Amino acid sequence: MAGLLRHAAEITAITNQTVNSYKRLVPGFEAPVHISWARNNRSGLIRVPIPKRGNPSATRIEYRSPDPACNPYLAFSVILAAGLKGISEGYELASEAAANLFELDDAALAALSIETLPQSLSDSLKVMEQSTLVREALGEHIFEWFLRNKRSEWRAYKTHVSQFEFDRYLRAL
Repeated sequence: MAGLLRHAAEITAITNQTVNSYKRLVPGFEAPVHISWARNNRSGLIRVPIPKRGNPSATRIEYRSPDPACNPYLAFSVILAAGLKGISEGYELASEAAANLFELDDAALAALSIETLPQSLSDSLKVMEQSTLVREALGEHIFEWFLRNKRSEWRAYKTHVSQFEFDRYLRAL
């Protein structure tokens, strides 16, 4: 879990591959935005459900940010790479975030040293581009191909004028 938390921002472009993926990663909704873990708390990125009674080896974790539109092969690759890096390098696991993080303000989150996931595809690509972990997990060819294609997608998205913008701003301007 420590590896997943440490590398969460780096792998978000892979686990949340579309511009619309980030419309669900907003505070107060079911999808997590805070890089944290907890037992039975859905506001954290990683949730550790209570194991079945009498079977502690049935414990599992849920990495809760991946969008259903992500490529599962790429997502599993970077998720496994982050977890294994945490194990091999002995990362220390942060304290559990037992509070409902959606109810805390920015000052309280900062006091707990809880960061957030990137808030757009563009932000995610900037973080991913600097990631040795993602580059090694995907290989140079896929890494570069992914960045190139997703940057192109972002450019097309940010220049598109939607119906929402017409409805909201056309009469006001």
